[in-house]
Amino acid sequence: MNKVKELFKIQYPIIQGGMIWASGWKLASAVSNSGGLGLIGAGSMYPDVLREHIQKCKKATDKPFGVNVPMLYPNLQEIIEIIIEEGVKIVFTSAGNPKTYTHYLKEKGITVVHVVSSLKFALKAQDAGVDAVVAEGFEAGGHNGRDETTTLALIPIVKEKIDIPLIAAGGIATGESMFAVMGLGADGVQIGSRFVASEEASSHMNFKKMVVDAKEGDTHLTLKELAPVRMLKNKFYQDVAELYTKSPSIEELKTLLGRARAKRGMFEGDLVEGELEIGQVSGLIHDIKPVSKIVEDLVTDFNITRLRMSEVKF
Repeated sequence: MNKVKELFKIQYPIIQGGMIWASGWKLASAVSNSGGLGLIGAGSMYPDVLREHIQKCKKATDKPFGVNVPMLYPNLQEIIEIIIEEGVKIVFTSAGNPKTYTHYLKEKGITVVHVVSSLKFALKAQDAGVDAVVAEGFEAGGHNGRDETTTLALIPIVKEKIDIPLIAAGGIATGESMFAVMGLGADGVQIGSRFVASEEASSHMNFKKMVVDAKEGDTHLTLKELAPVRMLKNKFYQDVAELYTKSPSIEELKTLLGRARAKRGMFEGDLVEGELEIGQVSGLIHDIKPVSKIVEDLVTDFNITRLRMSEVKF
């Protein structure tokens, strides 16, 4: 029995990333209804908005779903309480110390998973008592690790040292890549960028189309002094790159970034001045499809790859 399927009671070991400005109730429920695990991205929601999305998701699916909670927001306690009040049974935490809420959530009967970018943080998460970890490689979109360890290297390094289920993330958008990371020891995958280019994602169509048009090399990891983030190269990115030529202070970087830059780009569709967070694998995404078709393709291509590799002899 697959550990991830068993842990979440789902049909396929496919988890949709809880991405800001893309992962509303429509996307989460569609992924869950298609056999994976959908996640609502709490990072772009005020508490009352999150409650609304959870309630709508419960009406849209009778399958398991969860909430992703970045732990760097000021109203974190209120968000946690809403999750508990609404009866959410699965929480993915990220961007913070897993010890902060893991024990409290598990006391409430909630399954807790933490997202990490290194072995050091994977071991800390395991020690904190999480039920599984997502190990996310350097290829991933959005906020990322500082160590720049790729998924290909990270997954076996983490697998060697932890005992809890391991979910691979970063650079996974096809059944072939899913097969590859599970061959390296992952029990399942978390996929973000491929689900951004879905009909159900709440991100703006302008952004979705830019993701589909992206080529290899069109993303870059930057702003490490604040919080490393991988984004598409647009005017805003070029402004950041230009500022770096002047050895900027952290305050100067913060001033350029401003507020709501990601919302402006990904949710409102400003492709010039917005922050457009997406992974390197965007170069492999060529169309906008319904979630059901994306999951179907992942499973079909995984099984085709498994059959093909079973015939390979050395």
